[in-house]
Amino acid sequence: MSQSFDGQGGSLGDRPEDGGIPSIAEQVAQVPQEPGCYLWRDAKGEVIYVGKAKNLRARMRQYVTLQDDRAKIPLMMQIVRSFDYVVVENEHEALVLERNLIAQYHPYFNVDYKDDKSYPFIAITESDAYPAIKYTRERHRKGTRYFGPYTDAHAARDTIETLRKVIPICTATCVEWKKAKRYLEKHPDDLAVANIALAQRGRPCFFSHVGLGPGVCVGAIDTADYARNVRQVEQFLNGKRRDVVNELTLQMREAAADLEFEKAGRLKRRLEVLTGLEDRQQVVFSSNVSMDAIGVYREETISAACVFVVREGITIRSTEFILNKGNDVSEEELVEGFLKRYYDETADVPAEVDVSCDLADADLLGEWLTAKRGRACTVRRPIRGDKRHLLETAANNARFALNRYMVRTGYADDRTNQALLQLESALALDGPPLRIECFDISTLHGRFTVASMVVFTNGRPDKGQYRRFKIRAELDEANDFLSMSEVLGRRYSPERMADERFGSRPDLLVVDGGKPQLTAAIEQLDELGLDIPVCGLAKSDEEVFVPWDETPIVLPSGSASLYLIKQVRDESHRFAITFHRELRDKAMTVSVLDEVPGVGPKRKRAIMRHFGSFKRLREASLEQIAEVKGISASVAEDVWRELRAWEEAK
Repeated sequence: MSQSFDGQGGSLGDRPEDGGIPSIAEQVAQVPQEPGCYLWRDAKGEVIYVGKAKNLRARMRQYVTLQDDRAKIPLMMQIVRSFDYVVVENEHEALVLERNLIAQYHPYFNVDYKDDKSYPFIAITESDAYPAIKYTRERHRKGTRYFGPYTDAHAARDTIETLRKVIPICTATCVEWKKAKRYLEKHPDDLAVANIALAQRGRPCFFSHVGLGPGVCVGAIDTADYARNVRQVEQFLNGKRRDVVNELTLQMREAAADLEFEKAGRLKRRLEVLTGLEDRQQVVFSSNVSMDAIGVYREETISAACVFVVREGITIRSTEFILNKGNDVSEEELVEGFLKRYYDETADVPAEVDVSCDLADADLLGEWLTAKRGRACTVRRPIRGDKRHLLETAANNARFALNRYMVRTGYADDRTNQALLQLESALALDGPPLRIECFDISTLHGRFTVASMVVFTNGRPDKGQYRRFKIRAELDEANDFLSMSEVLGRRYSPERMADERFGSRPDLLVVDGGKPQLTAAIEQLDELGLDIPVCGLAKSDEEVFVPWDETPIVLPSGSASLYLIKQVRDESHRFAITFHRELRDKAMTVSVLDEVPGVGPKRKRAIMRHFGSFKRLREASLEQIAEVKGISASVAEDVWRELRAWEEAK
């Protein structure tokens, strides 16, 4: 039995004055310890998040005490002003109710489709005496069975066209089928002899003339034979192509045995259509596998999911969806949210659903899908083998789908503009930072110390402006303060500022690190007499340090500005560490080969020209080293032994 409660309140934890409204925390303490769903509401009473729980009170308490470690929770709970909850009998009911509530309210903080458009389905009007097939975007109606969703409208229409070439079935757009339907609805007593009644009053439609329709309009088929066609169509859409092939083959042989050669010829042509269709589809598994492989690809606040639908070992279709959450939620939450939305809409549930991560509610989701399918369905994460490979392919297709969406909609440009405006406001700049320069230091206990400079122009990497520096100062240990001072002094010296190869003056200077690195940058800029806006980005808490405030700025989680400045910082780190490794590997190559008797400068050059890199040399066998021109077998063995000794000591 369901119950509900509407809690009204102010702050999460403050106790009210006597006679005041209880706080959210106090209201949560009165929530029952039963399974159910909870709805968090904002000041306007709008639902901003829906969740389910085995124990409502315990789960909701994690929110108000901020024990839930998801990044979005602190921001969400600042907005929460009230809540509802609904008690149900068990977790399975809670899962179903949760999906219904999300579909009803479309809460901002729940995972859902990016655009709430209706997706195409192929539908069979099963409640009619002569069910018809149709392409539709309608919400699901009682008495109609839906197959899909499809994200490609052309694919859905092509499937219907192909189907009708294989199995004659009426289309819901046919005028004569509509007339026959209305007649049978007004004369239910004629259902037993429907084909005779329609033959007396109907006229043939265009489709029956060309063989795509079974002739319902003129009584050319009775309800029993037509029902067999409908069953074959549904088997086809469910991916059971072999059953359809076997049945049509049997009909063809029976027709030939009865000397009905014209009918046998028609059936043969239909089988050829099916065979041609299977030739175009990818065979993934040799066994009779029924599964969906769901891959996802995430950007900061947007993502895509790709579903590979495999039936009887063949990928019969793939569909892609754009989701409204990305790296701002965990992969588990993203995948689970998509599963609930997708399988709430589709009637095509396989025996197995493969996902890219472990789901805490995998068993519960499996029970829900089993009930929906009527047979066993499991949710699992393949670790290796063909299924894992298919999952990775689905994720790769999701990446391409997201890129297409971002290009088509201008999403990336809009988000970049938004990020620049947000940084202008948050960092109190004179204008949007159209040119951002970021510096990072990479070292190994003071050895091979290097610095990188990356440039973002109009919010995008400008790789032609990237620069890298070897730190000249003699360091006995890592010293980011001194290293940062040196590289900024060299970059912003009058000579470099006048050098066109270094580009124009930046609108914002970012240093990778916290207060010490920021202090080094400010002192160096003051010494050079330059007034360039500067900030430091700490790695741990993504805090932005600014010169004019002791308290670091915390950009909103999931915001475009935080994503951009992290992207700038990560790119500078990547560029610095790549250069650092190059220097280190080069030095190690020289030092290792210097230890080998009989290997001088000429032979070292020959060895490195042959292998191209120290990594390939390390991986080489004794025989491969001996192939180097000018290297004898004994010298090759000495090189190989020295490399093995170096690997063991590393």
